[in-house]
Amino acid sequence: MASTNAQLAAVFERMAEIEQILGDNPFRVNAFSKAARVVGDLAQDVAQIGPDMEKLMQIEGIGKGIAQRICEFLTTGKIKEHDELLKKVPKGLPGLLEVPGLGPKTVALLWKHAGIEDVEGLKEKLKQGDELAHLPGMGAKKLENLRKSLLFAETAHVRVRIGQALPVAVWLVEQLRKVKGVERADYAGSLRRGKETIGDIDLLVGAEEGVAEGVSGAFIQLRLVTEVLARGPTKSSVRMDLSGEGDGPIVQADLRIVGVESYGAALLYFTGSKEFNVALRQRAIDRGWRLNEYGLFDGKRMVAGGTEEEVFKKLGLPWLPPEMREDRGELALAEKGKLPALIELKDIRAELHAHTTASDGRWSVRELALAAVERGFHTVAVTDHSKSQVIANGLSEQRLQEHIEEVRRVARELKGTITVLAGSEVDILADGSLDYPDSLLKELDVVVAAPHGGLSQEPAKATARLIRAIENPYVTILAHPTGRLIGRREGLSPDMKEVIAAAARRGVALELNANSWRLDLRDTHARMAIDAGVKLAINTDAHGPGDLDQLVYGVLTARRAGVTKQDVINCMPRAALAKWVKATRGN
Repeated sequence: MASTNAQLAAVFERMAEIEQILGDNPFRVNAFSKAARVVGDLAQDVAQIGPDMEKLMQIEGIGKGIAQRICEFLTTGKIKEHDELLKKVPKGLPGLLEVPGLGPKTVALLWKHAGIEDVEGLKEKLKQGDELAHLPGMGAKKLENLRKSLLFAETAHVRVRIGQALPVAVWLVEQLRKVKGVERADYAGSLRRGKETIGDIDLLVGAEEGVAEGVSGAFIQLRLVTEVLARGPTKSSVRMDLSGEGDGPIVQADLRIVGVESYGAALLYFTGSKEFNVALRQRAIDRGWRLNEYGLFDGKRMVAGGTEEEVFKKLGLPWLPPEMREDRGELALAEKGKLPALIELKDIRAELHAHTTASDGRWSVRELALAAVERGFHTVAVTDHSKSQVIANGLSEQRLQEHIEEVRRVARELKGTITVLAGSEVDILADGSLDYPDSLLKELDVVVAAPHGGLSQEPAKATARLIRAIENPYVTILAHPTGRLIGRREGLSPDMKEVIAAAARRGVALELNANSWRLDLRDTHARMAIDAGVKLAINTDAHGPGDLDQLVYGVLTARRAGVTKQDVINCMPRAALAKWVKATRGN
């Protein structure tokens, strides 16, 4: 079941969409849309705050009206106004919004001028030929794209993980940079901002005049392209199979081509977020200027546009990292010169959660250690699964004792090259106890405690479970606290504020698991943790060659949270990390 935040955000988003379809009040559209974003981004579940007007209004971005509606939802399980809005439109109309390419304005057009009230009605109209072509903004090409979008909606996943999309986007940019006349190329959108899932891939090219035809021609012929949706001098759209094998997730990729003089403004605009762009445009308006994807203008004169840095500087701001552009107070920090120096991939110097063939890994202890050396790490912790993870070949107490000896042997052999720590990913059982007795945990250098089973527990029990594990004196790191798998299972919904407070009291680290299936802690929880003074551990949960490359996704998520290298134990020098790990023992 979705969290209360997710449920409530969906209600507010639907209210905004229906208001936009009705065309009654743009201020209400903006209010509900903002409420959906604010509630969806909250690190703490609103159900844990409760129907308390005073506390709800203390949340930045939530005013009295939205707080009243949240209280109503928490008390009754619904918002009366939402139900009333639904009654104003045909029952099936909101379903049209799930069709790729159909926004509220087009849905309103189809309903009011063609009598289309649901997806089936749209399908029937499209079967009748080009009857809809007379509508404003429609045409034979648009109708054909709608037919394809309906088919796409029936077979495709709406969003894909960043781990699926980013490698493809990097490859696409490399191919575009090879095209004659291309001077700059980047991916943009939510992918550049490091979001955990993306709906499509936005690509931008800055090119010499007169080469657009060649660029778009090269783009639509790339080997991953399964279908060309549109091709033009400034924009082309295709669908791509991310696997390259014909059986992977299908996503839309949009290419925009601009002159190099506008490249920075276009990259800024197409990176977003929408809310950040609105705030930045308002800043330009306050100065008597106009900002759009073509540049920053004083009247008809462009005053900046070639690079993002130029635009930010002209607006009196330092360059803001893309991961922070969510309108969560980053502009105010930039104005005051207080932007954090965000963590970078090169800052990570240790892996503290990794598996070998002793449990379900694909490499030996020595192979893991040498892979860590190759990455430039000074420390690696071997943390194979505990006995309850039977499906993962978890180690019995006797096998763990033998495994510790093997790890120590490799550690001696590689002394001076890398520090190899003997650890375990120990299951947190349903009641919060750990899978091994303290007498055995005491023999380990690192204890990574993690929930695996019982992930449908109610929030109060999940919270108590994690806190009890944190309070064990031998726990070093609490790993992937919710146990979620993005797009597959929601996992636990503990009160993260209480969990983080317990970690702060004990001095243990909370893991931001970098595997793109997990990214757990999520960005909002990571922000809460560092605000509370809790250290983070960014680990890949590596099981074999290539898994250490997942580190990039953890770093991107951390950057979205405003994390610096001082907040992360994996960034500590060797001696400092060893001292920190030792200090957690027996606390």
